[in-house]
Amino acid sequence: MIRMVDLKTQYENMREEINRAVLEVIDSTEYINGPAVKRFQAELEQYLQVNHVIPCANGTDALQIALMALDLEPGAEVIVPAFTYVATAEVIALLRLTPVLVDVEEDTFNIDLEQVRTAIGPRTRAIVPVHLFGQSADMEPLLQLAEQHRLYLVEDNAQAMGSDYRFSDGTVRKTGTMGHIGCTSFFPSKNLGCYGDGGAMMTNDAAMAQRLRMIANHGQSQLYHHAIVGVNSRLDSIQAAVLSIKLKRLEQYNANRRRAADYYDAAFGEVPQLRIPVRSPYSTHVFHQYTLVLREGDRDALRQYLAERGIPAMIYYPIPLYKQQAFAGYWAGGELPVTEYLCRRVISLPMHSELNPAQQDQIIEAVKSFFK
Repeated sequence: MIRMVDLKTQYENMREEINRAVLEVIDSTEYINGPAVKRFQAELEQYLQVNHVIPCANGTDALQIALMALDLEPGAEVIVPAFTYVATAEVIALLRLTPVLVDVEEDTFNIDLEQVRTAIGPRTRAIVPVHLFGQSADMEPLLQLAEQHRLYLVEDNAQAMGSDYRFSDGTVRKTGTMGHIGCTSFFPSKNLGCYGDGGAMMTNDAAMAQRLRMIANHGQSQLYHHAIVGVNSRLDSIQAAVLSIKLKRLEQYNANRRRAADYYDAAFGEVPQLRIPVRSPYSTHVFHQYTLVLREGDRDALRQYLAERGIPAMIYYPIPLYKQQAFAGYWAGGELPVTEYLCRRVISLPMHSELNPAQQDQIIEAVKSFFK
């Protein structure tokens, strides 16, 4: 059976280690903020080479808490790409801030620097680039722009855990560690995913880290002393134990995904109706998704054709954020041409760390036969 993400086979390959770790947490009865959480936090800090990791309950909470920590005035504008999952903009609106939706690059799918530059106005306070589908947005010029205009930069790293960004001076940093705050999700299908919900924030600023911890814990740094209004957002110990085991395998998981992507590329690179994923010169790609662009043909018909042959495919994302009813009040402009094009033309094929050539051959043959 071909799955979009094969978590079952992945689990079977480490069943004994996972079961042992989960039972150790249950035996300890330290289910919240126990040793497993502290251990994973330290391990992720080491892996990312970042000073502070603050675990939380999920990726959306991570984005919300990050924006709460900036203490922006109501109505302040936050620039965000229009081609992304709703959570990135949702938390902005939830906090009574104003999402300013901008277009993305057609080749990388990531936020367009010139669109950001044009969107900056007197009420702009922050930029939230999304490292979409597994590779970094172009962070060096974004960081320069943020510094020039004294803006916060919050990275949405839910889809690119483990990706490396290379600066012009040769310095390499992990995605999620370059802005004022990085945010990620440990949703099960992510490159580093747990067995429920989970998330984290990353920062190199000690004062910001303390504020993030307080907000995630009801606004308190000392029990029953609530200095600021916060929320209740915690990564539980069982999820942390699972993540510790999977973090050790993350580099191999991402290497497996790149190998699978190379296999797809070789098969689809000369199919004239398709454009294979573009790999940025400044970023490694960890292929959270393998996303094709249909230059020609009916995308929805292709998806149905594959489904009839037992092959799943997904559309990320079919509707621009500014056409979602929830964001109608924030948009008075015209269509963003690249976002509109991608929403009509992208399709993602099965991609995960357990994908094997036999499965890919079946997928490739089905896709190619659609265009014959």
